[in-house]
Amino acid sequence: MAEFALPANSKIGVGETYKAPAGAKNIKRFKIYRWTPDDGKNPRVDTYEVDLDACGPMILDALIKIKNEIDSSLTFRRSCREGVCGSCAMNIDGTNTLACTHFIADVKGDIKIYPLPHMPVVKDLVPDLNVPYAQLASIEPWLKTTTQPPTRERLQSIEERAKLDGLWECILCFCCTTSCPSYWWQGERYLGPAILLQAYRWLSDSRDEAKGERLDNLEDPFRLYRCHTIMNCTRTCPKGLNPAKAIGEIKKMMVARR
Repeated sequence: MAEFALPANSKIGVGETYKAPAGAKNIKRFKIYRWTPDDGKNPRVDTYEVDLDACGPMILDALIKIKNEIDSSLTFRRSCREGVCGSCAMNIDGTNTLACTHFIADVKGDIKIYPLPHMPVVKDLVPDLNVPYAQLASIEPWLKTTTQPPTRERLQSIEERAKLDGLWECILCFCCTTSCPSYWWQGERYLGPAILLQAYRWLSDSRDEAKGERLDNLEDPFRLYRCHTIMNCTRTCPKGLNPAKAIGEIKKMMVARR
């Protein structure tokens, strides 16, 4: 039987424990992944006890409280706090989601927080997203036309506009992409569910006049066809979108044009 083990410098150790203030009664423990490239040490999991009576209801509220009041070295991304920017995407209690929309009360027991999986870590809960953003640029996610532009806006019927529902809402948090085993294995060649959902958004747009060019760009053994319909992407999407369906629709378009 084969035996697999992490490299010595990848093994996660037990970090420090930060106790709640004396007198706190409603305490929740947050076990948070910590790593910095600056000290040469292995990653660790630090434990923070947070008084929920003095904290907002969301995971992001607790993270901000920890950074402001307990440990200022904790690093994470956040911005809008409204579930529309995707900045605070991370793995919470084993699920990729947004910290700003995930209620503390929805997690039983200790809350375990890690960066998005299978991505290089910049520091603590911050993943390196350079590769998926380069892949986004490769699909040219903007309206492309060849005809003379109208004097006003390009019009769509109600039915044409409805085809974009379930696509335009994607906030590029990459929760879906980093939950996809195919992307874990071939992330430098397979575009992944988030980018392919974005690609289908432009393929579905009645105003776009570059569908053939866009399909040519995806006609590759790896860029599109590594999807095996595992459905992790759809299950984990914090916006309730269905990237797997979008990928299937692109494949149908490929077949139809042949």
